[in-house]
Amino acid sequence: MDKVVRTPAEAVSDIRSGATVAVGGFGLNGIPSILIAALLEQGARDLSVVSNNCGVDDWGLGLLLSAGRIARMTSSYVGENKEFERQYLFGELEVELVPQGTLAERLRAGGSGIPAFFTPAGVGTSVADGGMPLRHAADGSVAVASQPKEVREFDGQDYVLEHGITTDFALVRASVGDRHGNLVYDQATRNFNPLAAMAGRITIAEVERLVEPGEIPPEQIHTPGVFVQRVVVLTPDQAADKRIERRTTREA
Repeated sequence: MDKVVRTPAEAVSDIRSGATVAVGGFGLNGIPSILIAALLEQGARDLSVVSNNCGVDDWGLGLLLSAGRIARMTSSYVGENKEFERQYLFGELEVELVPQGTLAERLRAGGSGIPAFFTPAGVGTSVADGGMPLRHAADGSVAVASQPKEVREFDGQDYVLEHGITTDFALVRASVGDRHGNLVYDQATRNFNPLAAMAGRITIAEVERLVEPGEIPPEQIHTPGVFVQRVVVLTPDQAADKRIERRTTREA
């Protein structure tokens, strides 16, 4: 039952090239930055990553992207990452853009054993009708486009069929975790982390503070340990190493 592994490198050592990986976080908030750095060092390539966005150019998933390790992204937001935009527009990266709420539900559904569901989000757009560019050619033309999805009417309203997402691995970051893999996320870090944790067949969590089993009240657990296979305990310096994607202040 003790799921703690010694190092981030050990935790990601079996993520193979070509694997699918769900990654928690929103912007730079709550991203598993230490596990991402370990995966960069490990060297796996041609990864298919499912995450709300792809970090920034020099932090988070942006590091893997800049190193050419990511072949496909399933995301809802390109964000501040200029390299993400460049690779997508010049045909170096395949990108499936998904409405943000739909992406969240696809991860939750996959983790719950639900293969597919109907949603009104995207009806009447290229999300449902197809034709959305998945990959561009080097000259900017569309090399691969999305296919139409099933649309069905319920009670007079149209809904589009979306499939649940499961991945080979998931990387998440929690504020508190115990040796059994039970996790708690602090405030806004409870974003895509619980959903990514559910979707991974092997879920690896980096935790800022480790406690013993039983110390977290059951009603305060956000991700039950049944979803988590490995726990990495961060050093104080690693836990404190966080970035703000865009700092906005006003003059004094």
